[in-house]
Amino acid sequence: MKCHNCEEQGLEKRFKDDEVDLSVLKEALKDYRDSRNNLITALQIAQEIYGYLPRKALYFIAEEMKVKPAKVFGVATFYTQFRLKPIGKHLILLCQGTACHVNGSEFILNALCDELKIEEGETTEDGLFTLQNVACLGCCSLAPVMMIDGEAYGKLTPDKAREIIREIYSKEKV
Repeated sequence: MKCHNCEEQGLEKRFKDDEVDLSVLKEALKDYRDSRNNLITALQIAQEIYGYLPRKALYFIAEEMKVKPAKVFGVATFYTQFRLKPIGKHLILLCQGTACHVNGSEFILNALCDELKIEEGETTEDGLFTLQNVACLGCCSLAPVMMIDGEAYGKLTPDKAREIIREIYSKEKV
């Protein structure tokens, strides 16, 4: 079943079309597939399984839950919790909240982009890092702050941010 609305709006192109094992998702959704009210839960489960929302999984969810693919694509693109592409092994969340902004988060972003050779929202070529801006991490007293794999790094300077990335890279090489 194709999603003509999705094609018209260019939504399909935003989702990676990887081959994925849908049997794992089918088993995980067995308690949810008969209720349209569980669409967000189904998407969360799919993202937990695959690390992001592959296109084939979205069509599968639509079929299993008996909803139009356009609705599934719409929900997946509306909520920021959902990832449309695979992320790196280490997810860097850089706070752009007011406290971080006034304390120089844009300089941290520039340093990270330069160090990683990527732009915000991208993943490094080696698949190790994904860099994402977030509205707020709730660590205002540490501004500017970033979180990597759930660990907060605060009172950042561009040099300190680069150093943290280099330390993680060096641990990866070992």
